[in-house]
Amino acid sequence: MSQAVGNTALAYARVWHHVDASDRVLGKLAERIALVLMGKHKPIYDKGVDCGDYVVVTNARNIKVSGRKDEQLVYRKHSMYPGGLKETPYKTVMEKKPNEIIYHAVSGMLPKNKLRDRRMARLKVFGGPNPGIYRNNILKRWEDGTLTDDYILKLDAKNKVSAPSSPSK
Repeated sequence: MSQAVGNTALAYARVWHHVDASDRVLGKLAERIALVLMGKHKPIYDKGVDCGDYVVVTNARNIKVSGRKDEQLVYRKHSMYPGGLKETPYKTVMEKKPNEIIYHAVSGMLPKNKLRDRRMARLKVFGGPNPGIYRNNILKRWEDGTLTDDYILKLDAKNKVSAPSSPSK
């Protein structure tokens, strides 16, 4: 029997990852999120196939930027009318829509092709610590890359961690 993972449903199954953005650098975090959205961490990765996972980001308000980017970074958009350029500084965007900062950074790290919108739809960003209804879907944490305790218990009840017993006298 071969141990190789082929083009099976299990290989293409999408996993939900949770990321806590507190005190993380924006560029490095966006790069890691983009890799997971593309599926480059999987052995079956192909650039023309959308095989990435879901990513849920919490605490977007607490993200950090290096250097003086918090003073210098400007987000631009244009209405396509003459004089329709709108410039918004980083600090203003952070106060009003902190999730847009992560969306914009990750979007810039993804390839500019037809799969980009589909990949961005799998990114869920929240300003606070509560991921809402997506909390039940999360299988992996990014701190150590392990599976969550609830998922392990669902797979095997023998792995249940028992409370340490106090020594009796």
